[in-house]
Amino acid sequence: MARRIAAAAAYGGGGIGLLGGVTAVLLLTEVSHAKRVVGGSDDAPPRADGRYGFAFARRTGQPPLRLAFLGDSTAAGQGVHRPSQTPGALLASGLAAVAERPVDLRNVALPGAQSSDLERQVTLVLEDAELLPDVCVIMIGANDVTRRMPPAKSVRLLSDAVRRLRESGCEVVVGTCPDLGTIEPVYQPLRWVARRLSRQLAAAQTIGVVEQGGRTVSLGDLLGPEFAANPRELFGPDNFHPSAEGYATASMAVLPTLCDSLGLWPEEAPETLDEGILPVATAAAEAAAEGGTEVTAARGPWARLSRRHRPATKEPAAVSGSTDTSSPSGC
Repeated sequence: MARRIAAAAAYGGGGIGLLGGVTAVLLLTEVSHAKRVVGGSDDAPPRADGRYGFAFARRTGQPPLRLAFLGDSTAAGQGVHRPSQTPGALLASGLAAVAERPVDLRNVALPGAQSSDLERQVTLVLEDAELLPDVCVIMIGANDVTRRMPPAKSVRLLSDAVRRLRESGCEVVVGTCPDLGTIEPVYQPLRWVARRLSRQLAAAQTIGVVEQGGRTVSLGDLLGPEFAANPRELFGPDNFHPSAEGYATASMAVLPTLCDSLGLWPEEAPETLDEGILPVATAAAEAAAEGGTEVTAARGPWARLSRRHRPATKEPAAVSGSTDTSSPSGC
């Protein structure tokens, strides 16, 4: 992971050359240290597919909402051991609690995936015309940075995926590229390089997604300070993937936008601050610079910028709102 971040800096346009010779030596030294202590888990993420919110089905008789998850290892929930701890399960539980109706979750995310895998994932999600999702959540980007995919290609692939989903009638929420500079064993100047590359891709992703009618939630700078301040709690044993607490924190950031995409989040919610209509590029830059920011398409080349203030939580179960909604069928 650390070696890939440094290589991305060297070949991806930022360049070690811009850092200067002495800094380049420091960067390579940090790579040598970090690559010994940062590594991905080889364990398969727990499967959390199934129905959440059975109590609401019995109470209201309404048909379930359908939620699909696409992306990389973070979307898949790698690093935790229980299905209920994955972001898919947490958001399905939260959506069920807010909507007061059951939610069927399908997760096609693949650990290690880059944006080039989204075409395959979207095809899987759309293969059954009778079971198209109501809303899709995509978390992608970290592997594009570390494996040196050109940002223009990364954004084009993500935009194509969002366009296909929107044309099929699905709402789309994208958690933009996470802040790779928060990985604890990564020090300066490697930390600066990782943060810079992550932020650049997140801003570009926002523009591409909004232009296709999707919504984005800035996770990098929202979660960055929290993850940096509490690495023992928010990162898992591999020092890279989030812990159960980390996934709960990320899910709390995405839940309001997920619900709002379906018209389920109250407009007068006190934790929402509408910043108004801005040019898409300006909104994207502001979202990348300040976490907790949602960007939604408006008319023409404009976008709506909203900042959501999340309640603090120490228990992942707080996302679900109900113990009944936290267990999928068959898990």
